Amino acid sequence: MPSAMDVARLAAMDAERAARLLKEIRAATLAGRRGGPPPRAVINESWIRAVRDGLDPEQGCLGDLLSVEELAERRQRSPLAEVLPLVRESLAPVTDEAQSIMAICDAEGRVLWREGHPAVLRKADLLGFEPGADWSEPAVGTNGVGTPLVIRRPVRVHSAEHFVRAQHPWTCAGAPITDPRDGRLLGGVDVSGPHETQHPATLALVASVAKLAEAWLRERHLTGLDRLRSVAAPVLARVGGRALAVDRDGWTAGVTGMPPVDRVALPRGLAQGRAWLPSLGDCRVEMLPGGWLLRVEEPREAAATRVFLDVSGTRRSFVTVSGGAGDWTHELTPRHAELLYLLAVHRPGRSASELAEALFGDPGRTVTVRAEVSRIRRYLGGLLEHRPYRFREDAVVEVARPERGCDLLPHSSAPSIRGGADTG
Repeated sequence: MPSAMDVARLAAMDAERAARLLKEIRAATLAGRRGGPPPRAVINESWIRAVRDGLDPEQGCLGDLLSVEELAERRQRSPLAEVLPLVRESLAPVTDEAQSIMAICDAEGRVLWREGHPAVLRKADLLGFEPGADWSEPAVGTNGVGTPLVIRRPVRVHSAEHFVRAQHPWTCAGAPITDPRDGRLLGGVDVSGPHETQHPATLALVASVAKLAEAWLRERHLTGLDRLRSVAAPVLARVGGRALAVDRDGWTAGVTGMPPVDRVALPRGLAQGRAWLPSLGDCRVEMLPGGWLLRVEEPREAAATRVFLDVSGTRRSFVTVSGGAGDWTHELTPRHAELLYLLAVHRPGRSASELAEALFGDPGRTVTVRAEVSRIRRYLGGLLEHRPYRFREDAVVEVARPERGCDLLPHSSAPSIRGGADTG
């Protein structure tokens, strides 16, 4: 019998034969039979998650569609709306010639935009693959929209590699799109169609388009900061004391009276007036074209006394700091979620070499650890201490974990997390 590598080669040469073999592999795997060729590791791991999520491989379970108003609101606030023309232009030749459709989803796996070959769009409607639908992996199993969001890398799902039988006529290639500034998951792009029309090279194309979208977002960010910097420079020159000019997301365009920082964590709904910011303390906030002027009024202190680390989700993690001065929530990159989790479950602290061993299995990778902790301290301020790295002793630290230990930070390859050493 072919090995898993042979199956991948077969899919490139003979789609129909590959589909038959993959159905046999799926049936044997779900029945617990051994001896035949195994599914690809990335597919097997996804199937395991689907079983643990209680999905029915024969029926599946589609949730409710977003309302027209909810879909419009998500489209409006999604950063991916800005790259839609670029993605459309890049993938239109493929969707036309290969009888496929292109979809863009948000970080929760909701389909925001979908277009392509008319006949395939009609088939997708019958499957429930339409704007507003939830195609996250926990909702519909292994697929080219939801699975890349979980594992944070491009994936091709061919025919019976889909967990749910109704999706077997399809082959999908999807890739996540992350915020190039901080690694935050924004959503993903997918090309799907009848399995007999899909070329293996589609995955490389989709992955390249995702990277192109990230590069476009990075360039737009830098252009916006340059524009804000030119506006803020004369204002900062007249300010006495410490002040920063930041864009709407807190990225710094200029600073005076204090060391420069890359970013300031801003609360939701920031408005002109007084505000308390975790890394700066009390500030006076004034509006600038494309951003804010932050005048620091108090010494830089970590006023928060409680840290709530939420790693209970399969795709997104958050840290919330709170105290007498207010509450603030920040979405974490995968690496920052790993680091803060390791520190939260070991309050005495860890050295850079101990964190490197826990994250990479290599105590020598201390430079990477120190750089990442430095970035974390830009938004947690004095709540993190060093020598060893640890949360401030008087801070109350709480952690929200997933119900099943196997779902803890599923994107992580850290030995201490995957091995279960730090899940207690």
